[in-house]
Amino acid sequence: MEQFKHYAETAHHLAQLASSASDQIEAERRIPDHIIDKIIDEGFFRLLLPKSLGGAEMDHPSFLKIVRIFAEADASTAWCINQNNVFSTNAVRVCKETAEDIWGDPRTVVTNGPPTPDSKAVMDDDAYVLSGRWNFSSGICHANWVAALAPVYKNENSNNSKPVEMRVFLLPINEVKLLDEWHVGGLRGTGSLGFEASEVSIHSTRSYRPSDPSRESGALYLIDTTPMFASGFATVALGTARAGLDIAIEVCKRKVQQGGEDVLRMDATTQRMIGEAEAIWNSARTFLHEATCQMWESVSERREFPTKDRIKVRLASTHAIRKSADIIDIAYTLCGSSAIFAANPIQRKFQDIHAITQQIQGRLSHYDTAGQFYLGLEPKGIF
Repeated sequence: MEQFKHYAETAHHLAQLASSASDQIEAERRIPDHIIDKIIDEGFFRLLLPKSLGGAEMDHPSFLKIVRIFAEADASTAWCINQNNVFSTNAVRVCKETAEDIWGDPRTVVTNGPPTPDSKAVMDDDAYVLSGRWNFSSGICHANWVAALAPVYKNENSNNSKPVEMRVFLLPINEVKLLDEWHVGGLRGTGSLGFEASEVSIHSTRSYRPSDPSRESGALYLIDTTPMFASGFATVALGTARAGLDIAIEVCKRKVQQGGEDVLRMDATTQRMIGEAEAIWNSARTFLHEATCQMWESVSERREFPTKDRIKVRLASTHAIRKSADIIDIAYTLCGSSAIFAANPIQRKFQDIHAITQQIQGRLSHYDTAGQFYLGLEPKGIF
């Protein structure tokens, strides 16, 4: 409890700094050094690392509360907090010496991104030769290591063979070339650049299979990254929606609609829209909270993570993202014509939330996966 209190109080302070620098974050497409340095120094990229590596090993429900504190201030900062922390749980899947070498540095931040189809690794004795390109590496501007997922082939002639397996390779950032194509409308501050590797030799000890078992016995490491990424990004969406709705409420308290005499809050349609948005937000938040707490109870008390719990987290996460966009749409509408200007804070919330819906965790097909399970079919998809 004392640990969480310390991190929560510090998170509120850091989130306020991010909120105050929102224009700079937007313009520079990254979190400014004076803020990211404080986030790193206060250990906010080590929240899910095991204690054996100097991390906080925070329970997952508490971690989501931290994510939401940042999300209500700035979606991009919260996105990086979730992305870089969740990936750090993979420290328990590499060999101990590698984990200590990388995460033993208290300023280490590792980022990752999905591979393009031509990415590959070729076996070379006790090493691999890695080439390819990886995109959407959130937080790479403040990272010192990158992680590259790639199919592994026995020899260079991969066109005529199937990959042996999929592995993740860990590289110092100076061994890759950064590719800046992050010119987007939402989540600009995540700095989600791509990176490229060209025949980089990586010793086998700096790689692992995503399915490799954990070296740590803590409950946190019984959860793989998929449900943690999903629920964390859903929390970013909910925090963004909460902030956007609060902006709209304040606007409705003072704005007089053109051609009218009373402030918007006196209008029955406005009242109904605000009531509906509050109901949507609280329903989505409660569902996600219930699903993630049930997940944590399963792994911490029974040391299992059954399919029914995985499906529930998947469904609650996707639903929270989709409903958060609905809430922001309501808030955006209530703000009227002024909402279209970049200087209006609701404009940024609008762009951020719709960028989140386009990310893999917001896919509508996740509803299909849940529906298949509840109908007694074998669920297909990512869960």
